[in-house]
Amino acid sequence: MNLCIVVPCYNEAKRISLKDYGIFLSHLTQVNLYFVNDGSLDATAEVLGSLKNEYPKQVQIINLKHNSGKGNAVREGMHAALIHKSYDAFAFLDADLSTSLEECTLLARKINTSIQFVFGSRIKKIDNSIERKFFRFIIGRIIATAISRALNLAVYDTQCGCKIFSRKNAEIAFDKPFISTWLFDVEIFFRLKKHFGTSDFRTMSTEIPLQHWKDQGGSKIQWTYGFKMWMDLFKIKRTYQ
Repeated sequence: MNLCIVVPCYNEAKRISLKDYGIFLSHLTQVNLYFVNDGSLDATAEVLGSLKNEYPKQVQIINLKHNSGKGNAVREGMHAALIHKSYDAFAFLDADLSTSLEECTLLARKINTSIQFVFGSRIKKIDNSIERKFFRFIIGRIIATAISRALNLAVYDTQCGCKIFSRKNAEIAFDKPFISTWLFDVEIFFRLKKHFGTSDFRTMSTEIPLQHWKDQGGSKIQWTYGFKMWMDLFKIKRTYQ
């Protein structure tokens, strides 16, 4: 499988592990990374440039002049990748690699003619390692329950930053700009559900518990967004009903 992974970056110079990216790119030459530098004000461009110099064929960099928000940064990366017909699957990951590149690649192998949307889930089980601050877990569960009810789908974790799409699903999911900067993951679910219908969407999608996930800290979501988030969720639901 030829896989493209989009990585949005905003002021990530101190959180990008060149060592981890380098090890991955050295061993998996069939995977390309599209970094979207979303108007960063720090040395993110320089850090990404050094990685591209070392792996020029596997690393692409898209520099946005102004910060557009995570969702639309991912969208820019997807549009750039979709131009190339050689890719079979398209994914996005957080720059700090809370979910590893290796695990994303393993999940991408689930994409086939039947399963066309795969997403990781931070379900803590006896046989995996999910390192998440307790207060973030509690808040996350409240939000996830509200989102699941809004979608009318039994989804455990819409907000996990590891999602993989077939080409067709990527084209649908990233067709238009997103309503919400941070709830764009939810909007993806609504878009695909509306396009295919609930039954077909459920059949073509699979939620897979991750084996490893670690909260790296340094979240760029302001606590004040908690108030606006509910309005964003209402707008998204109303738009796609």
